[in-house]
Amino acid sequence: ANAGLDGVVASALEAPAIKRSCGEDFKIICPGVRPAGSALQDQARVVTPQLAIEAGADYLVIGRPITQAKDPVAAAQKVVQEMKSAEK
Repeated sequence: ANAGLDGVVASALEAPAIKRSCGEDFKIICPGVRPAGSALQDQARVVTPQLAIEAGADYLVIGRPITQAKDPVAAAQKVVQEMKSAEK
């Protein structure tokens, strides 16, 4: 933020500390987001869409759980439902 950035790409696990340090308007893009019950694949620091939003994520990166699903539309709808259940 001090260098003039508008945001960062970071794990949702660091999002609360980033928001405290840089302010609520500082944007956080969080990869490694997996719907509840999804395979972790090669991701080690995973959170659900609900937890990512509750932690302060502004944008979620969710790829394979949707693109590799048998029904990508249903998988995306599940993600949206998890996001809606977040308490912000």
